[in-house]
Amino acid sequence: MPELLLPLSAEPLQATPVCVVLVDLTGSTSLAQTLPLTHYMALMTEFVQVMILSFEARGGIVLQHQGDAVLGYWPAVRAADACQVALEAHARAARLGLAGLLGAALKLRAGVALGDVIVGPVGGQPSAYGLPVNYARRLCDAARSGETLACAATVEQLGADMVKPPCEALTLRGFGPDCRVHRLTLRDATHPQTRMKVS
Repeated sequence: MPELLLPLSAEPLQATPVCVVLVDLTGSTSLAQTLPLTHYMALMTEFVQVMILSFEARGGIVLQHQGDAVLGYWPAVRAADACQVALEAHARAARLGLAGLLGAALKLRAGVALGDVIVGPVGGQPSAYGLPVNYARRLCDAARSGETLACAATVEQLGADMVKPPCEALTLRGFGPDCRVHRLTLRDATHPQTRMKVS
């Protein structure tokens, strides 16, 4: 049995400061119940592909996607790019062509967290381990549909082009009752989105 295990890295793993983004479609269970399965799969495929492309277009590295959620990260110094992608994701989801054809109004929620992770391949796929991954998930879970929530460390890296009013302190599972969180929006709603070339 031990020979079936993947070998551990011989090199010491280094922690890397990153900004983690998780976007998650809301109401997907209802869609799964109302749409034919083939239509639902096609819609989820288009959603995930658009999210992955938008992450990568701004230099993000996608770690994983699970049905209706996409997780990725940027170097911590590029937290503004990570937040920009998280904010733009709402409009991208709302404008999906297939969703319009199916009469589905897509909305999502997003969580953004900054801190140290260890990055490495697991099962041939890039993976990251560390509190920011868990924190981004908790923030995403706490966000309402249409919201992007970011931790205080992320907000410290952002400029004036984003509005970042603090929310009330949140109680997030595993992080206690005093999580300082900010609700992000773009100061200029007409801010141009990154254009993606799809071949």
